[in-house]
Amino acid sequence: MDQSERLLREGMIDICLRMNREGINQGTSGNVSARWRDGMLITPSGIPYDALRPEDMVFVGPRGEHDAGQRPSSEWRFHLAILDSRPEIGAVVHTHSLHATALAICGMEIPALHYMIAAAGGPTIRCAPYATFGTEALSRNVVEALQDRSACLLANHGVVATGPGLERALWLAGEVETLAHQYILSLGLGGPRLLPDAEIDRVVRKMQHYGPR
Repeated sequence: MDQSERLLREGMIDICLRMNREGINQGTSGNVSARWRDGMLITPSGIPYDALRPEDMVFVGPRGEHDAGQRPSSEWRFHLAILDSRPEIGAVVHTHSLHATALAICGMEIPALHYMIAAAGGPTIRCAPYATFGTEALSRNVVEALQDRSACLLANHGVVATGPGLERALWLAGEVETLAHQYILSLGLGGPRLLPDAEIDRVVRKMQHYGPR
């Protein structure tokens, strides 16, 4: 393992710990991946985040192959499908954050209630239809929901956020949770006043260099 690979693996562990510390994930329910060589590195299945070592990150090749002695996250398929279909994406963060998951449980997307929705690439954060975790069907649903977007909800499941790197993906996962919380609160006040698509298009352009890179 060279220095650049070790740093990436250590960075993935840091993101996992921060997901829980920042309150956008619980236990080992989420997972993290990063593009590496012709495949990806992904968090392993079932190891508590505070016990993770760099060596525990699992390399998954372009056809899903991995070391027989390691167990990648059960969600490796949709991570690999996202990275395969979107060459501009370098990292994927999956969480079960409270408010975003509550909307996903109801099959609801997040509309343009606040200009920060532009951070996800458009006027909505879509909700991918339900499919059993770890399946090809879920991978297809996620890739479709992420078309021209960088985040989506997963029905009855959680959240996917992406970015060119780990920091951006984690930041976006936090923004999605904030938007979801704001949406739920606004529904109790009679519903949000939504911004028009033209305004979100403007903000998307203005936000191209906003947030961590």
